[in-house]
Amino acid sequence: MKMTKENNTHSILIRNINWVSHQQNQVTNGYVIIENGTFSKLGEGEPTPQELDRVKQVKWGKGKWLIPGFVNTHTHTGMNLQRGYSDQLPLQQWLQQKMWPFEANLDREAVAAARGLAMVEMIKSGTTTFLEMYHLFMDDFAEDIINSGMRASLMRAMIGLCSREEQDAKLKEATHFAKTWHKEANGRIHTMMAPHAPYTCPPDFIERIVEVANDLSIPVHMHLAETLKETEDHIHTYGLHPIQHLEELQLLNEVDWLFAHAVHLKEKHIEIIQNAQSNISISHNPISNLKLGSGIAPIKMMLEKGIPITLGTDSVASNNTLDMVEEMRVAALIHKGINQNPMLMDEITTFNMATINGYRALQFEQVKGIVEGSEADFLLINQNEAHLQPSIQIFSHLVFALNSHDITDVYVQGKALMENRELLTLDKEKIIQEANAHFHRLEGLLK
Repeated sequence: MKMTKENNTHSILIRNINWVSHQQNQVTNGYVIIENGTFSKLGEGEPTPQELDRVKQVKWGKGKWLIPGFVNTHTHTGMNLQRGYSDQLPLQQWLQQKMWPFEANLDREAVAAARGLAMVEMIKSGTTTFLEMYHLFMDDFAEDIINSGMRASLMRAMIGLCSREEQDAKLKEATHFAKTWHKEANGRIHTMMAPHAPYTCPPDFIERIVEVANDLSIPVHMHLAETLKETEDHIHTYGLHPIQHLEELQLLNEVDWLFAHAVHLKEKHIEIIQNAQSNISISHNPISNLKLGSGIAPIKMMLEKGIPITLGTDSVASNNTLDMVEEMRVAALIHKGINQNPMLMDEITTFNMATINGYRALQFEQVKGIVEGSEADFLLINQNEAHLQPSIQIFSHLVFALNSHDITDVYVQGKALMENRELLTLDKEKIIQEANAHFHRLEGLLK
């Protein structure tokens, strides 16, 4: 395992850009100065000669839009070799008949290829930060984050349908991982504890996991009420909806939570989340939920109750992309449609779900958006495209017209991961070649 302390002493000034402020909901033509990985100055117009002299590097922004990086708050990138592997099954059959048998054959090299494929796709489509909920070779992934320059919340996910001894081993492994990697890679890695779901983890196992999270002062991430079947099965077994059960067990107030999906919640369930003493956010995964036929989360009601909403793609096995631009647009459109209300999911609300809300839910407090003092995680967007005109309507275009191929540059902590659509920290061609080779090898084992 490699621990690193990274050097962020480089300073850079990007001039002639239009920087987008989520706080003031405005766009400013000017320049930004980044020092020690942090926005030290957001200026209007042209920089002064003194400012140009004091930085080590000056870049010409060509009038591009500068926006916060996208944050994907629910992924399983270790499944990236399973894209398109099974497209027409409901969740339980999909998992038991296709996903889990395939994963049983995954080895270290195959999972590494899957992760690489995911990181290429994420950077190319503007994701600077993501959450990874997986169980295989997670220490390797932490090393990947060091090398790729991305920001991530990583966790060793746990399924508890096994013996107490096996549960203990999984919990020990997850705890060691969380302790080892939390706030490593110059703070770009955070960790969480991660029981898979109420239907795969007995209540006492979830209790033990939450106890560890409380001791480590880290959040818990878990699938919640993704399908009607799992929710009804839980009620049949325990007499309570899963969120009511967590409340009865007094677990909602112990730690901060990030729940994925939360599709099958009624108003009384959302009020439980609203009234919890801890911070609870929801990772809304609209495309995965639609594709698996799981339903559509009641986001309108959650917003009305003040629940923080973020966006996630889920895995490419159920999406089939990690493209947050596409996720953001679908999220905005479906809730306008099902509620027959075009006033819902305005562009600012939706844009913040895909960006700043994600940083907050993953507790990267040092990333605050395009503001002075924030760590410099951002994208540059080529606005000189026909589908982004008239260019004055930037916020509308970001949600309803943007294509991920319009993203030309990706930065994390002021360091470029992609410039002019060219990846700087990953070898795209090699990764794609290896991913296909490992998929065909594994597919052969299943025949």
